[in-house]
Amino acid sequence: MRRWNGWGDDTRDRPVPLPLLDVLRQSVGAGTAPCDVSLDALVGRVPLSRWRSSGPFTLAAETRIRHARGQSFADLVAMRSGRLDVVPDAVAYPRCSADLRSVVGMAGDRQAVLIPFGGGTSVVGGVTAPSSEVPVLTVDLCNLDGLLALDRRAGLATFGAGTCGPQVEAVLRAQGLTLGHFPQSFELSTVGGWVATRSSGQQSMGFGRIEDLFAGGVVEAPAGTLVLPPFPASAAGPDLRQLVLGSEGRLGIITEATVRVRPVSDVDVVHAVFLPAWETAVEATRELVRSGTALSMLRLSSPEETETNLALARESRTADLLQKALAVRHVDVGKCLLLVGIMGTTRQTRQQWRAAHAVVGRYGGVHVGQALGRTWQRGRFRQPYLRNTLWEQGYGVDTVETATTWSRLPRLLENVERDLRNALAAVNERVHAITHLSHVYPTGSSVYTTFVFRLGGNADETLHRWQLCKDAASRAIVANGGTISHQHGVGIDHRRYLPQEKGPLGIEVLRSVARTLDPDNLMNPGKLL
Repeated sequence: MRRWNGWGDDTRDRPVPLPLLDVLRQSVGAGTAPCDVSLDALVGRVPLSRWRSSGPFTLAAETRIRHARGQSFADLVAMRSGRLDVVPDAVAYPRCSADLRSVVGMAGDRQAVLIPFGGGTSVVGGVTAPSSEVPVLTVDLCNLDGLLALDRRAGLATFGAGTCGPQVEAVLRAQGLTLGHFPQSFELSTVGGWVATRSSGQQSMGFGRIEDLFAGGVVEAPAGTLVLPPFPASAAGPDLRQLVLGSEGRLGIITEATVRVRPVSDVDVVHAVFLPAWETAVEATRELVRSGTALSMLRLSSPEETETNLALARESRTADLLQKALAVRHVDVGKCLLLVGIMGTTRQTRQQWRAAHAVVGRYGGVHVGQALGRTWQRGRFRQPYLRNTLWEQGYGVDTVETATTWSRLPRLLENVERDLRNALAAVNERVHAITHLSHVYPTGSSVYTTFVFRLGGNADETLHRWQLCKDAASRAIVANGGTISHQHGVGIDHRRYLPQEKGPLGIEVLRSVARTLDPDNLMNPGKLL
């Protein structure tokens, strides 16, 4: 069953390795475990629902709690401390498009707020229930799922928006096909959520981001139904699909998504290379992506993240042997781990690896085989579980991410990490910050920074510490030429930075579209804009 106050399945866990705890104790100090509220105690505090209509709704207190928040750090603090100021008045479970149109119609008649809810994995407050004088309805799309149509000849598959990642891949792989969209939230997030947040999968270099995979679909808006045909290309005016991508529920509820699928590759491997220093590692990565070598992924960890990741595995004898072998090759202090993903036929992958190996070799890279890559592949969806166990050890964990050009990247990264590490100086606390480049492009790269700090003595202090860190990093991103979000979306956490990126006219264009499709401002208000 889904964990009600943290990430993932409540039967799964990710213990914190002792070497990692040692790193954090040295970096930020020893944590103190917080006292969390129980679900039973929270259920007893839920206010009575203001919703009185019949239909595909539930008013059960526990269900409303489970749909009140997503997975942002502010959401985590609220759920763990029991400080849920607002919960939805009801949760709707439409079983078909007609059900959903009925829910939208009832909300319009009563001027109720509607919040689309796919996997509930938003890390920027995208599904958080707002304070409202009118009833708040969360629309859970879990019943609008499954494969609705498959056109093998065209390579198009249509799914219900509530279809989760593993279900998408299971259905397609039975046909020898794949979508190839693997965000870290893959196990819980949904097709509709990927489109609504403009998400990026871990192998986006090979498969493309969701905007490359999204061919068309259907959106139910208060003003009517918006149908987006899956044309291979069109010059018939602006592409309305681009408005739906990243719309975060402000324009309507995505009910169907047609996506571009392809045959499963014969080979899908990840090679591990250690490079001697950050500057040379970045140059090697830039040359690889600009060379046109057909790779599925490049993921480069900074020296600090490399050491933190090795600490996760340091309890094994293999990790110690690896460190010693690298030291002999003069790849020691300051080394960076580069993961190189390759897909295709056996012949293609051999050719691609030879080309990639030639590039990293010129920069002093040491290839250590595929074992580390296989370990990463096996555990890539388990990383978020560490946030639960680190919380229980007294540490808060969050991430900030952006994208910028290769020219701006060094200064941006330096300033983001510096400002994060200094963000809590005023309260005499320290911050551990580590970074990787996980999505690279010919013109630039994403920059993904994880930061860890000690929890405060109470929920208010913990939230204050997080806000100081989040603000410091966000200001540094904007000031140094980065987008406020490369893959996580806007939600609540990033909305005040959006006008700087879009400009006044751009924001007015978005508001005008929202007014046309949602004239009464019922759809997920307070998010994005």
